Amino acid sequence: MVKITFMGAGSTVFARNVLGDCMCTPALRDAQIALYDIDAQRLEDSYIILSAINKNINESRADIRTYLGVENRKDALRDATFVVNAIQVGGYDPCTITDFEIPKKYGLKQTIADTLGIGGIMRALRTIPVLEDFARDMEEVCPNTYFLNYTNPMAMLTGYMQRYTKIKTVGLCHSVQSCSKKLLTELGMEDKLEGRTELIAGINHMAWLLNIYDKDGNDLYPEIRRLAELKNTTEKHNDMVRFEYIRHLGYYCTESSEHNAEYNQFFIKSRYPEMIEDYQIPLDEYPRRCIKQIAEWDKEKDSILNNGAITHTRTQEYASYIMEAIVTNKPYKIGGNVLNHGLITNLPAEACVEVPCLVDGSGITPCYVGALPLQLAAMNSANISVQLLTIEAARTRNRQTIYQAAMMDPHTSSELNIPDIIAMCDELIAAHGDYMKGY
Repeated sequence: MVKITFMGAGSTVFARNVLGDCMCTPALRDAQIALYDIDAQRLEDSYIILSAINKNINESRADIRTYLGVENRKDALRDATFVVNAIQVGGYDPCTITDFEIPKKYGLKQTIADTLGIGGIMRALRTIPVLEDFARDMEEVCPNTYFLNYTNPMAMLTGYMQRYTKIKTVGLCHSVQSCSKKLLTELGMEDKLEGRTELIAGINHMAWLLNIYDKDGNDLYPEIRRLAELKNTTEKHNDMVRFEYIRHLGYYCTESSEHNAEYNQFFIKSRYPEMIEDYQIPLDEYPRRCIKQIAEWDKEKDSILNNGAITHTRTQEYASYIMEAIVTNKPYKIGGNVLNHGLITNLPAEACVEVPCLVDGSGITPCYVGALPLQLAAMNSANISVQLLTIEAARTRNRQTIYQAAMMDPHTSSELNIPDIIAMCDELIAAHGDYMKGY
C-alpha cells in the first residue's frame, strides 16, 4: 500500500489540493494518508475537509489518519512512501510580522520575504532545524521515502536536505507550470498556447523561460519582447518587474513580479521612492495576504466544505503526478529543484537549481541544460551566494555566517551598510527567541 504523509497538514487549502489530487488518481486512491501538524484545530479542519472529499469523489477508499504533535511524528512518518512538506515554522504571528517590522526600522522594505532577502534568510534559519528533526525520523522509520518539499525558501531548504541528509528530496513549485501561460495571456497571445514547447531552467522563483516555440516550431520570443516593452511603456500592470527583465535581460522568469522585486538591487530603492509606484510594487504584500486569510478562514472553511458537498478536480500541482509516475512507471516531466551537479554548467555545483526532470519508476532524474546566458547566470548567482551562505549558517550555527549571508543579499546590501546589517540580524535573532535558540 502507498502511504502519503503530509507534514504541515494545517495548511488546509494546499493539503486539499495535493491530497485531493491523489484521490483523483487511480494509482493513489487507496493510499493511507497521514496528516501531521502541531496545531490541533487546523489539523481537525483538514481532516474534516479531506474526509468529505474522500467520501464524495473516492468512495472513502483512502485511509485518512491524523497525528498531532512531535510525540506522534514518527508514527505519522513510519513506512511512508512519500512525504509532502508544507510547514511554516513560526507562522504569521510572531515570525512573519517580525521579519517585516524589524527590517523596516532599518529602512529595509520587502514584499513577500519568504525566499530571499533578510526575511528568506530568517525563515530558512528557523525551518532547517525542524527539517533536520524530520530527516532523522525519516532515516529511522522510512529511509526510502521521497521527500517532496513545497516550503519556502525552496532552494535553501531543499538544498540543505539534499546535501546534508540521506533522504531523497526534490523541491516543487507551481510557478514553472504557470509561467508561459501567464506571459502569453498577458500579452494577448493566447492563440499560441496550444501545442507550444519551451525550456525553463535556473533557480527556484528565478528560473528562466529560455526558449518558447509555437506548435509549428516558430520562435515566439521576438514578438514577446516587442509586446512586453510596448506594454511596460504604455500602461501600468502587476507584472512590470518581469517585463523589465525581458527588456533588459532578454528573458522572462517563473515567479511573480512582487517576488522578483526583492530578489535584486534594482527596484526597491529608498533613493528612488517613485519606483514603487512606477513598477507597481506591492510592499508588505505577504502580511496583507496573511491578515486577510486569517480573518476570512472560518468563512472560507465553510465555503470549501459546502455542507459536506465538497468535490475536487485534479490540479496542476506536481506532487500527485510524481507519485503516480513512480508507482506506475509511467514517465512524467516536471520542473524540479535538485542539486546542480553539472546540470547548469555556469552555476555552482552545490547550488539547488530548478531544471526539467524525468520521473518514472526509477525515481526522479534531472536533465542536463548546459550554460545559461551570462546575464541570467549572473542574476542567479547573486541569489545562490545568499542561499549557500544561509545553508552554511544553519549547518554550523555560526552567527558570523548569518551576517555574511545578509551582506551578500542584493537588496539588503544595496540599502544598508555593514554595521546596520549586523545590528538588524542581531535584533531579528533576539526577537525570534526560541525559534533561533541554536544561533
